[in-house]
Amino acid sequence: MQVLTRVAEVRSHLDAVRAAGRSVGVVPTMGALHRGHASLVDRAAAECDEVVVTVFVNPLQFAAGEDLEAYPRDLDGDVSLAADHGAAVVFAPTEDEMYPDGRGAVLTQVAVPALSERFEGASRPTHFSGVCTVVAKLFNVVGPSRAYFGEKDFQQLAVVSRMVRDLSFPVDVVGCPTVREPDGLAMSSRNVYLSAEERRQSVVLSAALADAVEAFGAGVREGAALEQVMADRVATAPAGVLDYAVVVDARTLEPRGRADEHSRLLVAVAFGATRLLDNASVLGPIGGARG
Repeated sequence: MQVLTRVAEVRSHLDAVRAAGRSVGVVPTMGALHRGHASLVDRAAAECDEVVVTVFVNPLQFAAGEDLEAYPRDLDGDVSLAADHGAAVVFAPTEDEMYPDGRGAVLTQVAVPALSERFEGASRPTHFSGVCTVVAKLFNVVGPSRAYFGEKDFQQLAVVSRMVRDLSFPVDVVGCPTVREPDGLAMSSRNVYLSAEERRQSVVLSAALADAVEAFGAGVREGAALEQVMADRVATAPAGVLDYAVVVDARTLEPRGRADEHSRLLVAVAFGATRLLDNASVLGPIGGARG
């Protein structure tokens, strides 16, 4: 395992890997790695000859008042997990390395407005431009590769995939299934912010998705009806505040008045200052117990 902190080091190393005829996989993260991230590293290691995990808490995707300073950081633990699951390199740059002139002096922004303005983008207007900008930088550093992202952040996966397609990055984006706790909660680094009672109630997200999948399986096709099914379940969690529960086209993220097999269910719920996201195909399945 190598821990590299400089852009030039990573480029030189991975250029040599490819020159030797070996393929590269990259797992971009903000650290605080958990079993969900481990599944991405496992997939990358199974499909690529050399895997690099990036660990960088990107300030550009946090708005004022969000949890940038409090975001969990554990580089030693991240390196250990990455090594245990087959990564050869952890790229852990400093903020100065990624943004040499300072975060406020980044004049170039990358954005995919048509996919970014709804849902998470409506709640966090600067978020996806920050994500796209840093991911574009990371792809430029890593070079030709396969990049692994979790489906838990489904809108992010769609946005990054479209950015890669539109800008002709030499990167294959691979979406990987959401990893869940035994009770169904989607794994997220932000779950550590939940109080014990919020954590107990947080299973409402996966339960809401499961209810809608069940309703779709029973023949309900109206998007508004499926959205109401999800909203009704979220309402059973007193600590949760529903942001959105929507049915969209999985390919375009356009809202669907009538669901079909290509539809995706998206839900976001706030527990205090912590926003949780989850999603599923209308066809399911959704792992974990239902509350």
